[in-house]
Amino acid sequence: MAKKKQVASITSLIIAGLSAGAVFLSQSNAIPDSSPIKQVAHLVVNQSKTSSSQVKVTSNQSSASDDAPTESLASSVMTVSVKQQLGKAVTWNKAGAYIVNGNKNDLNAKVSSAPYANNQTKTVQGETVPTVANALLAKSTRQYRSREETGNGSTYWKPAGWHQLQNLSGSYSHAVDRGHLIGYALVGNLRGFDASTNNPKNIATQAAWANEANSSTSTGQNYYETQVRKALDNNKRVRYRVTLIYDGNNILASGTHLEAKSSDGSLEFNVFVPNVQPGLTFNYANGEVSKN
Repeated sequence: MAKKKQVASITSLIIAGLSAGAVFLSQSNAIPDSSPIKQVAHLVVNQSKTSSSQVKVTSNQSSASDDAPTESLASSVMTVSVKQQLGKAVTWNKAGAYIVNGNKNDLNAKVSSAPYANNQTKTVQGETVPTVANALLAKSTRQYRSREETGNGSTYWKPAGWHQLQNLSGSYSHAVDRGHLIGYALVGNLRGFDASTNNPKNIATQAAWANEANSSTSTGQNYYETQVRKALDNNKRVRYRVTLIYDGNNILASGTHLEAKSSDGSLEFNVFVPNVQPGLTFNYANGEVSKN
């Protein structure tokens, strides 16, 4: 065993020495760029960089997917009622959410209307909860300033069904956020629209994962909003609809149905983000949450 370790150490030193030598040769001004020796050295250095980069990418992807809900957890909210409300073919995207109707929707972004945003609500257990938000977004509605700069900062107001847990282990240290239907960055510059975090027409209690996750392997609402933000940054008009899906008379939504389409057709999605978070169990009837 000791002999094997010694051989491995010597091998590592030889490889390190060869790599260092290749770097030196590839950067040496004393050797012409046309020299075969220098060309081989360049190949060795570039191959080493590529291998390193691939290792880092693989590591990041693994880390990013660790916080995504499993299909089992996500499907826990997919009751008969929820599926009926989504109405179309629903398939698991392997990253925490569902694709609806093959990612296609019936929105029309090719309208001459000025940008707008509006919300609908309903009363549940004596509380006002949001149901649907519709918007036509443009770069003019895009907000680049922080909430503090615009006076839309933190608030003590709590939406219906708010029950918080703090100091959690894992990717998210808390259980719930003040989740928005139409995000501040998308509509915060639209005159007359209340983009604050205490607007009961646009804010609902949402699991932190469902609200914040933003990775191709962990697709929370923020992941899809990022696509809309990028489209607006590129001067595209986007028709946007957000529907909270409730099961019966529950105070908490089972999830968020997100649909978007740009006027040039370059952006289109139709997805359902379940209102869940790994390690937690939600009582959707009253909003209570507990650690597993």
